[in-house]
Amino acid sequence: MFNLIIRRIVATIVTLFLLSIVAFIIIQLPPGDFVDAYAGKKTQGGNIITQDELDAMRTRLGIDKPLYQQYFKWIGGLMKGNLGFSWEYHRPVAEVIGERLSLTLLLAFSTLAFTYIVAVTIGIYSAVRQYSIGDNIATILGYIGLATPGFLFALILMYLGQKWFGMSVGGLFSIEFEGAPWSWAKFGDMLGHLWVPVLVLGMAGTAFQLRTMRATLLDELNKMYVTAARAGGIPEFRLLMKYPVRVALNPIVSTLGWELSKIISGAPIIGIVLSLPTMGPLYVNALLNQDMYLAGALILIYCILVVIGTFISDILLMILDPRIRIGGRT
Repeated sequence: MFNLIIRRIVATIVTLFLLSIVAFIIIQLPPGDFVDAYAGKKTQGGNIITQDELDAMRTRLGIDKPLYQQYFKWIGGLMKGNLGFSWEYHRPVAEVIGERLSLTLLLAFSTLAFTYIVAVTIGIYSAVRQYSIGDNIATILGYIGLATPGFLFALILMYLGQKWFGMSVGGLFSIEFEGAPWSWAKFGDMLGHLWVPVLVLGMAGTAFQLRTMRATLLDELNKMYVTAARAGGIPEFRLLMKYPVRVALNPIVSTLGWELSKIISGAPIIGIVLSLPTMGPLYVNALLNQDMYLAGALILIYCILVVIGTFISDILLMILDPRIRIGGRT
């Protein structure tokens, strides 16, 4: 198992290096650069900028150099802990991201925990109580969750919250706590608002994992080893949790990294709709303004979160399934 973990760590490092190249290429794909976006804004405001001024700005920012030189400058700074300078915000990228990173991680992992706890619990119930009223309700809600776009669900919650409950479901804080220093009251207020984006972001993933858990567990419950264990007198709850549930969790756990990537990919749009102070809206703004260092750092952070999720799923699979550990030793 130790050798298998070492191989996973090495593969993770190589993957992150390749992802840094892909991230840099992606942020260079749109036509133009930050200087062009900056000049467009100034022109719309009635200001006139000459070509010499644009060239001088490109030289000052270092974006007049070949792409490979820009990449090595960027990746070299990342290896030293320097994420670069945000041209749009006129501040270091680390400071701009640092203000929103903690809330983004809290939202992402809260959504992940909500997805798996609810999906596994209801999936087990639906499999054990097949075709019951609860199973049918869970099936209907699962189909609705899969079919409803996250941004539409967010708009529906905003409308219902304002129309029927007289409350705003946007943002993560009430007006009186916006910009206030952290305190237990502010933390409690954040938890009171956190359930809305968690529910929106986790809706589709919960529905999918619920259906997966139900189908996999139903398949395991019909196998001969379960019948033999039941005939041996093992209590039903112990039999269920020790054998079929443990096997049925394999496909659920293996998709942890994939589920985290879906949460992250849906976060920017949901963040804009719900006005969340997370990295999602910041990422969209960086792409629109072609703020290269900020956009590249955000893409790389998103990739790191996905890779970490995949690594955690590998470790959990080794714990759940002895066959993987045996294969690793072989």
